[in-house]
Amino acid sequence: MTDLVLEITPGIPIPSFMTGEVQSKLAYVDEQIVSAKVAPDGSQIIIYLKPTAVEDDQARIIARVQDVVALMVKGVIQPKVQILEDYQDRPVPSKVDPMQELLDKGEVSMEGRGIYTLGPLVTRLIDYFEKCFVELADFFSAVPYRFPTLISAKYLDRVNYFRAFPHSLSFVTHLREDLDNIDHFAQSTHWEGDGLNANPDSFSRIENLISPAVCYHWYFALADQKLKSDHLVATAVGTCFRYESSNLTTLERLWNFTMREIIFIGHGDYVLEQREIGRQRMTKILEEFGLAYRVESANDPFFVGEFRKQAAFQSAFQLKYEIRASLPFSGKTLAVGSYNYHQDFFGRNLNINLPDGSPIHTGCIAFGLERLAYAFLSQYGLDIKQWPAAVREGMQ
Repeated sequence: MTDLVLEITPGIPIPSFMTGEVQSKLAYVDEQIVSAKVAPDGSQIIIYLKPTAVEDDQARIIARVQDVVALMVKGVIQPKVQILEDYQDRPVPSKVDPMQELLDKGEVSMEGRGIYTLGPLVTRLIDYFEKCFVELADFFSAVPYRFPTLISAKYLDRVNYFRAFPHSLSFVTHLREDLDNIDHFAQSTHWEGDGLNANPDSFSRIENLISPAVCYHWYFALADQKLKSDHLVATAVGTCFRYESSNLTTLERLWNFTMREIIFIGHGDYVLEQREIGRQRMTKILEEFGLAYRVESANDPFFVGEFRKQAAFQSAFQLKYEIRASLPFSGKTLAVGSYNYHQDFFGRNLNINLPDGSPIHTGCIAFGLERLAYAFLSQYGLDIKQWPAAVREGMQ
């Protein structure tokens, strides 16, 4: 059976600078949606539905799509994109998507949607990248931390994560402590093609989630404290989980991915200064990688109802800059890292104060290691002889 197709003319024209944001959010409109595409000029939306979708489903989905467009687009003002670095013209030898070759050679194997096992070549490449980031952390005398994979729902609530990013959350539960319940699960549960046939009532209430970010754990550990120092620096690597529905494609979008961060805590001027020093030092590192990229102002992927307000706030105060690596095979770019400033958001919401009694300001430098490896391989291919000398030698 083939997918059903809906062609929708948006009730409010979608500005070209918003087409990518709107398209990414349409994946969450309805479970019947397989994928969605927005025309580059925003004049048309194409929705691909599961073959099982009926006429009532289609009418509901069309209405919901129009609602999403209205919520995200009505009154939106195009942000001024600030470009801090532009090395997109850096020459690279490859213009081929490396994904199929990675699969064919067993360097990547798909375990589930958005879940991949990485082979020796990709693993060694990631190890080299991370070694460079650890050396950057050492420059800042960052102390190392190891954070858990689980994250407290209680603390995520304190920082309004459920309101800002509900669509990307992944939850942790367990079977209720009831012998009959556990026995029934053991005897009757199995895979049914798209999930387990288990009764949702078998599971406990949610206390924890799997972590969507690394730096949050450090802030949670410092909650309700008055610090003894004016500034702190830490570094950690962790597995992050962000569900992206039908947007989960290749190594560009993973359900679980690895993030290395350098985290700054202090007064606002200190955090901004460290972020800028880190960016300048990363410029030299990315040059050694031979990466074609640009650094530009950006916003986080807020949920539909929060998008306009939160994205405008981030843009106005230049709180986030992304490192966007070129993908020569598609002509697009992929965010592989970011320089972030949270102002005193975590300090206020978690009651973390500096010695003078003022709330901490925070910021971080963060890199998605799988994404960076994918972007690098998109530019240089899998033949190591084609790679920049610093990368070849650093992997030995």
